[in-house]
Amino acid sequence: MLTANGYDAIQVYTGTEACQILAAYCPDLVILDLGLPDMDGLDIIREIRSWSAVPIVVVSARTRERDKIEALDLGADDYLTKPFGGGELLARIRTALRHARQASNPSLARTSVYRSGELSIDFDRHLVQLAGQDVHLTQSEYKIVSLLTQYAGKVLTYDFMIRSIWGGKAGSDTQNLRANMAKIRRKLEKNPAKPQYIFTEVGVGYRMAEGE
Repeated sequence: MLTANGYDAIQVYTGTEACQILAAYCPDLVILDLGLPDMDGLDIIREIRSWSAVPIVVVSARTRERDKIEALDLGADDYLTKPFGGGELLARIRTALRHARQASNPSLARTSVYRSGELSIDFDRHLVQLAGQDVHLTQSEYKIVSLLTQYAGKVLTYDFMIRSIWGGKAGSDTQNLRANMAKIRRKLEKNPAKPQYIFTEVGVGYRMAEGE
């Protein structure tokens, strides 16, 4: 599937082989299964992040929230639970590669305006609009939306968001974040129970829809 969509793919079967290939070929992206025959995939993430910022997309049969959170906190860029569709994997790959390009070129990190459906955010003017109508967000709500938009398409863990918005002394209590998110959804989503823009990865964090 990757080859058919224009990617050059190298396949290995063990963690040891993966580490050797990574050092030799320096690929643009890693698709990692956590269930390896010789080591845990989480150890591979630790190893890669000790020397490289290459995007890592985890594909795993592990569905426990703590596995997802640990993989993302260790530095994985995304986490897909098996089974998943090929189209979804390709979309996550494109997102991870785009974030990597932005990180290497700060001038591309964020356009001045984000658009998705009827939602638009003008960062220069701190203006949020839905279907052409201004939406008033509090300072904390705007910071949350801005952070999610900066990483649109990528899952952000609760802890990462709390540290980014309220600082390292804020602890890991998600109550304040969840309360703000509920208010944001009431303002941005036509039906908060079926969101179009901000999605919940249950027990893990939140993800903003890709911009247009």
